[in-house]
Amino acid sequence: MQKSKLKSEGITGLILFIVALIVPIFISAYQASIFASFMFNIVLCFSIAFIWGYGGTFSFGQAAFYALGAYVYGSIAGNMENLALTPLALLLAVVIVGLFAAFLGYFMFYGGVNDVFVGITTLCVALALNAFFGQTADVKWRIGSVPLGGFNGMSGIPALRFGNFVFGAVSYYYLGVVVAFLFVFMLLRLKYNRAGYTMFAIRENRERSSLFGYNVPFTQMIIFAIGGSIAALAGALYGTWGNFISPSFMSMTQSTIPVVLVASAGKTSPVGVLIFAFLYYWVSNAFAASGNQYSMIILGVALIFFILYLPKGLFRTIFDFIDSKLLKRKTKV
Repeated sequence: MQKSKLKSEGITGLILFIVALIVPIFISAYQASIFASFMFNIVLCFSIAFIWGYGGTFSFGQAAFYALGAYVYGSIAGNMENLALTPLALLLAVVIVGLFAAFLGYFMFYGGVNDVFVGITTLCVALALNAFFGQTADVKWRIGSVPLGGFNGMSGIPALRFGNFVFGAVSYYYLGVVVAFLFVFMLLRLKYNRAGYTMFAIRENRERSSLFGYNVPFTQMIIFAIGGSIAALAGALYGTWGNFISPSFMSMTQSTIPVVLVASAGKTSPVGVLIFAFLYYWVSNAFAASGNQYSMIILGVALIFFILYLPKGLFRTIFDFIDSKLLKRKTKV
């Protein structure tokens, strides 16, 4: 049964990857740039799918790690004399935020905080960071020569470059596609290796996993740290793409939207998350351009519907349905 699931979802992911590679031929550079931002936000959704769908830990703090990734990248890259080293700044941002997530996870999981209380704790951390960065408008709040900017945010974040090559609209699009589909592949593969089995065991029953010799708090902490690093990578890429980040990215709304997208698509379906999140950001961007805010209403109605009628999520249900039909056909043959 698992092989059938891999086949249906994997083939869909492969087709989408091929389509994504040729899309820039048919769209403008501006549209490619907008799609790049969608891809970076989708990577944020993958961090939630990894922690929650695979590891069984519900987190409201991924948006905070996302914004921190951009702030740390902007602070490091903004103080560099040689901007060819921006990939190093990107790496450092991912590592530093990952260590912060591990630090937070240590106190939560070794302190016995689990389930809904992890969600509450991480949401409080996000709101606290939102309030803190919103109060950093004074000129004294700076890291080296880079001001934090207060509620208006940090601007002038250096674009990513490799040597003399500076990323532009289309190159950011391809970077987003490669990174997003790399995580799709990794999450799909994770279902069939030892690390994935460990995560699923802890997700399903922590006490039983502990009796089998697993160090549950340590594993949860590592999962949480990796999830934080993934979110930080997404945020740092967004910061270098838009040259900007603000405390609003840590708000209640921004903390909630990725969680709702993952829950609606199916938290164990990375390809489903990719499709659903991309469609949402596309529709949301179209409504925003016309001055409407209907995307939030649509997302709320969709979540209510999926919770009531498709608790596994829309695309997880679709993939399961396709697999069951294929399995029946193979059995008859």
